[in-house]
Amino acid sequence: MSAVPGLPTRLAGSRILIDGEPRMVLAGELHYFRVPRDEWVDRLVAAREAGLNAVASYIPCIWHELPGGTVDLTGETRPERDLGAFIDLCAEHGLWFIARPGPFQMAELKNEGIPYRVLREHPELRQLGWDGEPGSTHSLDYLAPAFLAESSAWFDAVLPGIASRQREHGGPVIAVQLDNEVGMLDWVSNTPTLTDDALRAFAEWSGERTDPRTGAAGTDAELALHQQLGRFVRGRYAVYLQRLEGWAREAGITAPLLVNIHGTDAGRGLTFPIGISQLAQAYRGRPGVAGGTDMYLGELTVTDAADLYVANAFTAAVNDADQPLTALEFDAGSGDYSEDLAQLVSPEATVLKTLLDVAQGTRLINYYLFAGGINPLLDEPVGDGNDRISFTGERHGFAAPIGPEGDPSAGLDGVVEAARAVSEHAALFATATQLTDDLVLGFVADHYLTEYRHPAAGRRAEQVRDRERHRGLGVRQTLARALVFGGWSFRALDLQAAAGSDEAWSAGAPADTRDGRDRELIVLATGRELGRGVQEFLARHLATGGRLLLAGDLPAEDADGSACTVLADALGLSSAGVVVESMHADREYFPSVRAAGPLAGHGAREVRVTRAQLLAGAGEPLLRETGSGLPAAMRVETSGGGVAVVLGADYPVHAGFWRSLLESVGVKPRLELGADRVGAIAVPIASEEAAAVVAINVAPYPVTLRPVFDGIAVAAEPVVLPARGHRIFGIAWSARKRQG
Repeated sequence: MSAVPGLPTRLAGSRILIDGEPRMVLAGELHYFRVPRDEWVDRLVAAREAGLNAVASYIPCIWHELPGGTVDLTGETRPERDLGAFIDLCAEHGLWFIARPGPFQMAELKNEGIPYRVLREHPELRQLGWDGEPGSTHSLDYLAPAFLAESSAWFDAVLPGIASRQREHGGPVIAVQLDNEVGMLDWVSNTPTLTDDALRAFAEWSGERTDPRTGAAGTDAELALHQQLGRFVRGRYAVYLQRLEGWAREAGITAPLLVNIHGTDAGRGLTFPIGISQLAQAYRGRPGVAGGTDMYLGELTVTDAADLYVANAFTAAVNDADQPLTALEFDAGSGDYSEDLAQLVSPEATVLKTLLDVAQGTRLINYYLFAGGINPLLDEPVGDGNDRISFTGERHGFAAPIGPEGDPSAGLDGVVEAARAVSEHAALFATATQLTDDLVLGFVADHYLTEYRHPAAGRRAEQVRDRERHRGLGVRQTLARALVFGGWSFRALDLQAAAGSDEAWSAGAPADTRDGRDRELIVLATGRELGRGVQEFLARHLATGGRLLLAGDLPAEDADGSACTVLADALGLSSAGVVVESMHADREYFPSVRAAGPLAGHGAREVRVTRAQLLAGAGEPLLRETGSGLPAAMRVETSGGGVAVVLGADYPVHAGFWRSLLESVGVKPRLELGADRVGAIAVPIASEEAAAVVAINVAPYPVTLRPVFDGIAVAAEPVVLPARGHRIFGIAWSARKRQG
């Protein structure tokens, strides 16, 4: 990489412009502080040889701050503290650099990267939660004056050396991450920050007299208080991150600022949108700032592939036109994080996940962790059993493609193949957009305000269970899997922002003023609770000729528990009850449904489901529940020319049924996969100059495709995707553009 000054890195048109050109960034996380300085070159060479063009690293305050409170960033006390030398070495080896200076880093560091001195001098920073009890994690009050002062001092020390090494100064720095996984510790510990400062701010913000530390448990205000508290904390995260943003700009950081969105759990992405709900207000519509996914899924299979697809779609839904998708922590390696062989992830998983991400518009991927290392000793022992900066012991990064001692593992093969596949089409992936069908998946941020639940709040616990059962991907995730594996290509729509009923959430979002007839089919999974603002928006959508596929229960409540049937009234439907699977010996019930009306051609046999919302009202039955004979799905035409299907059962992933269901509201897929069996996912993409179909196979067997896009065969002959394999098909784009 030349030391000649370049252009400031920018975000524009959902692209990353480096030296004025759209670029794909493939980075590897390499912790310089965990690698002996005389081995830095070895790891950087390994990154280049793997096909990467960037390196990312946390820059921990707990490592650079000395016991007396001074900061060493030049290697005066230990050579591995010379941050500038490491960044310069990245440039010498043709690698861009992504700086992650915290203040919080996590990264398995003690105190999440916060120096022990800060905790000793400011015990008031420790998180207090429900009933005034201390939190169980190392989370702190982000907006406490003392923490802001410490964070400001750290930025004053660390940012100038980063700013001076940005592209416009001839350096390799192309982005800076603000803090890390803000709100994650609060979520996993069910501990909202309720320090004295936070309590005063909540009372002023809400006008609420009830002490939020009680959760209003057992009172009529229980649900309303939890809803208010979730939105209040969401706003505090935004204030904190925007404070860091301001400091970074004042320090001369012109490069894009990134916000890392957490949320995966136990190898699934079902909870990932909790992080979007917590953090989108911090960066939505802010020039030069973008959110990035933090995904740990392990193997990509039929179980979790839709999780990744929907997580990307929901993340993109809160972005503005300039903000690209990025993946700031993208798991790569063996998955054997504890060296106990509890799991092994194939190298192919890295390839498949990478290709799905870039097909959906991800412009930056940071493979985490690319190289392991050795945790250095703390300058002052703390008597905790290892006295190192990390709780993982002496060695760190056991599962990484490059192990702690610098030895390559099988996971490196996955990174190399993924980088090769992306690099072969780098110009296309740096600029392309996804070609979608005439449908969008609805995202309701407040359905993911479930991170806080007072232990004694029974109604809140019931509300959270209902949200978790239905939201996002639908009951049993059959809705999302039917779309993803059925060949449909779709984006998501942020329904709360479109509704405009929550000013704080909608700030920075473009207004959606279209009539329903000009909008795509909205597909939404929901339980009995759906906010009034979203219900009113969907009712307007139908009243102006829009189309809706509602999967789950008929909404009957607002988020505060009050009755709200705005959408049901617009549909002319009401609940005739819900039947649920029960295997208790005294009350067994096994709900089944049978296709009716225009869908009756999908066989005369019953189909087993786990639950069914029974419906009453004017409309055409599409499913009937066997035990009662009542409709479990109905098609409704509204007075404004709108068309809706309410699907009350968790219908299995039968491709033909779902295709007919979507055709009943006027939608057909542009891409016909022609697959001989399930397992393939295909995403059509196009730039101004080229187009392609990115196809991956997550099944453990080969899948034969006969792809046709917009009526034209993509391949002259059937194509066999090997088990866990992939293929990128070119499309004759000039012909597609002539077609319109």
